[in-house]
Amino acid sequence: MRRSAAALLITRGSGEGVEVFLAERSRQLRFFGGYWALPGGTIDSDDGDGTEAAAMQACGRRELFEETGLLWQRLRRAHDRNELATLRRTMVERDAPRDGKRGGHGSPVGWRELERELDGAPLRELCRIETPPFVPVRYDTVFFHVPLEHCSAGSGEHAEPEVWPGELTQGRFWRPADALAAWRRGEIYIVPPILILLEHVAAAADADALAAALAETAASYRAGRLHEVRFSPGIVLAPLRTPTLPPATTTNCYVVGHEQLFVVDPGSPHAEEQQRLNRLLDELEARGARTAGILLTHHHPDHVGGVTALSRARGLPVHAHPLTLSRTPVGFLVGDELEDGSEIALGRAPDDGAADGSAWHLTAIHTPGHDRGHLCFRESRYGTALVGDMLSTMSTIIIDPPEGHLASYLASLDRLAERPITTLYPAHGPAVRDGERLIAQYVRHRRQRETALVKALEQGGGTLDELLPKVYWDADPKLYGFAARSLLAGLEKLAEEGRAVLDGERWRAHRSA
Repeated sequence: MRRSAAALLITRGSGEGVEVFLAERSRQLRFFGGYWALPGGTIDSDDGDGTEAAAMQACGRRELFEETGLLWQRLRRAHDRNELATLRRTMVERDAPRDGKRGGHGSPVGWRELERELDGAPLRELCRIETPPFVPVRYDTVFFHVPLEHCSAGSGEHAEPEVWPGELTQGRFWRPADALAAWRRGEIYIVPPILILLEHVAAAADADALAAALAETAASYRAGRLHEVRFSPGIVLAPLRTPTLPPATTTNCYVVGHEQLFVVDPGSPHAEEQQRLNRLLDELEARGARTAGILLTHHHPDHVGGVTALSRARGLPVHAHPLTLSRTPVGFLVGDELEDGSEIALGRAPDDGAADGSAWHLTAIHTPGHDRGHLCFRESRYGTALVGDMLSTMSTIIIDPPEGHLASYLASLDRLAERPITTLYPAHGPAVRDGERLIAQYVRHRRQRETALVKALEQGGGTLDELLPKVYWDADPKLYGFAARSLLAGLEKLAEEGRAVLDGERWRAHRSA
């Protein structure tokens, strides 16, 4: 799914003293809740006059007023301050998050009337960037430049942005270097594309240079360059096209480190995807980093499809659990066997710090259940975790017997939750804050499935095919083949616990004498 959106780079000052207005998104929002971002939002059906360009402009002007109280350029006449506040409050309340989602749609009549009175040039478009294909909803976003001196308050007063609680919780001007430093220290979260934008603002001499640099970057993305998607310092998410299971079409490869880099799960077997990854590593190395090796979470094809090509191309050793090393197609440079508790040194952290005063490193956590040799990697400075196929932010995880074992999988989830996780990085889907919350959701979901299965068995049981729609009633029938494997894992778990019995092809509840 694609959605069109406008984002507003509101600046104050110029040259080395330029500041950028950032706003913190409500933690209730499912999409980047708690992250700092630019004001902006998605196009409404009644934005503009029917053309895309007009809709983008209208969306930008509307979001500017709703989220900051600013009006682009000037109104033909001054308006009563209370009248403007009432209109804005209506818009903010309409869009306030409900159950993690944005609120209503469509612009209030009062806004459309006010918009007709705006008298000024169009917003300046800086660039247009589309979210890479690793998320269920991809945003095609136009970034507009909004110099504060070109804005008005509509009532004759000095124009200053002001965030009202709703979809956003607070806002402030930042020097780009200060915002980036706070992010590197782990003090704030910033939406990934805004990190790239802030770096460009910090480096640009003026607005024209910024527009040129951003346009060049956007063009390179359209030409196939990998975005540097960073949800937290020291980890770049690089989604690569792989022969994976639906609904995913990509597997997240990760580049971990700052000066010393490790590539985690280079899974694409496609030469063009491998070239994109190599170009990303070339860019990072050109800034002074060194690629030291490859780490694997497990041996499934969509995680190891590019291992041999990358290992040979760059002379990189491959480190993984012994079971994974033994089952990955040969041809790569074999590195260390990783067991539970093994540490991988990362060198200097992005902010020169470590959470506990020790050297920055990854710790391997053996997490069987989806795969017998599965490893997760917990990062020591910021408390993040790379979890491979233990969890997904796109769908549930398939537990496929005999390799998959549900009781082991649940025990592994419990192990992951033993230490707090800030940002959780899955193999499929975007990273997510509050990793332990996602783990709890997964455990709860599995328990709910088990409750439904036990009920179906107590009501007479049946064959696998008969039980499937009763237990996975909410699954797409096209995916029943995959759901059947997880259902079998659930039945085998109950049998191991003495709670289910297989008679021929029919499963039933076990009742003690």
